[in-house]
Amino acid sequence: MKIIILGAGQVGGTLAEHLAGEANDITVVDTDSDRLRELGDRLDIRTVQGRGSFPTVLRQAGADDADMLVAVTSSDETNMIACQVAYTLFNTPTKIARVRESAYLTRSGLFDNEAIPVDVLISPEQVVTNYIKRLIEYPGALQVIDFAGGKAQLVGVRAYYGGPLVGHELRQLREHMPQVDTRVAAIFRRNRAIIPRGDTVIEADDEVFFIAAKAHIRAVMGEMRRLEDNYKRIVIAGGGNIGERLAEAIENRYQLKIIERSPARCRILAESLNNTVILQGSSSDKDLLMEENINDADIFLALTNDDEANIMSSLLAKRLGARKVMTLINNPAYVDLVQGGEIDIAISPQLATIGTLLTHVRRGDIASVHSLRRGAAEAIEAVAHGDAKSSKVVGRKIADIALPTGTTIGAIIRDEEVLIAHDKTVIESGDHVILFLVDKKYIRDIERLFQVGLSFF
Repeated sequence: MKIIILGAGQVGGTLAEHLAGEANDITVVDTDSDRLRELGDRLDIRTVQGRGSFPTVLRQAGADDADMLVAVTSSDETNMIACQVAYTLFNTPTKIARVRESAYLTRSGLFDNEAIPVDVLISPEQVVTNYIKRLIEYPGALQVIDFAGGKAQLVGVRAYYGGPLVGHELRQLREHMPQVDTRVAAIFRRNRAIIPRGDTVIEADDEVFFIAAKAHIRAVMGEMRRLEDNYKRIVIAGGGNIGERLAEAIENRYQLKIIERSPARCRILAESLNNTVILQGSSSDKDLLMEENINDADIFLALTNDDEANIMSSLLAKRLGARKVMTLINNPAYVDLVQGGEIDIAISPQLATIGTLLTHVRRGDIASVHSLRRGAAEAIEAVAHGDAKSSKVVGRKIADIALPTGTTIGAIIRDEEVLIAHDKTVIESGDHVILFLVDKKYIRDIERLFQVGLSFF
């Protein structure tokens, strides 16, 4: 696929990295020559310096025959104009734009072909907000991913002593919970992936990813570790876009406080939120945290746009007695450094956003793509089409499908029903198949598996 990426920032750079490794023809456009040079030295890509919304720059980047334009610069307006130019002058088939400002997003009809032709809108703040919201709903989860509109969920948990299944074989899960259908998709032990089998023994400290219908998630989590009480008291450090959106979404269900440094921003938050206490001050001010009884907080969320400030305030909150801390970290190099120690969960906005972008880049009918374990693995929701003649999956039992190494089928969503995958399950046309890939180099094989042969048309 020939793809032009506008913006060599964190999202654009991470996307180029993901796609360049998958035999795509990638061109990155940015005004910053140093950043382009750094990307070009590291990856097998073309780079063009210039403003991405200019027709001459887009032509230079190869827009005449590009399959896709991904506009992820820091300016909403540049991204929107670039999509307009690509549509009007170059007839680019797929145009994806990052639009942050909610004033644009709330206007229906603005992004139609007759107005500003954007095929896919991405709002990173909204993606990250939804991601954090799901983690709050399931205390103890490391990652929660929705499939088929939330009917099924893939959850990552760390197994601890005290969980009934820890020290036992996986096949005992069915004996413990005969009425609940679930499937363990992958286990990561000391950073190495293990393909789960019936005789695999769960050890303490394993990261276990399992899939189940939404109603059964908590019951399965209770097998891996002692269930934690639901969160009640939440403190958010940083009242920016993400902090505000999250507060709006959860303030009626939890006791919520926001700590924000800027007095002007505090006034805006006080006007837009109804059930949230707004505190003006620094989240790394020990006296302020103690005054606000941080030792009673169930969860402390550091959501400012400064990584170092987030890490330090999280460590301080944990030291002062906060039960759980989650930290937003933009620099991917920091994520692995901090997660799992004092900081319970490190959230990477790039990895959360990248999944949304990859969904539209994958060949075959891919409904959603999610990065797992900070990009090491992937969960894919693919839609099966065709019939037994034209498709390599439809009409076949799961045991008979030639899946690439390290790939498991976790579940199938058929109409409104969630079917946990077993060897004898037969895939039908229209099924949403949820796959788990431990090794991303096999993505192309998965795409080919779900592509329909010519006999179907």
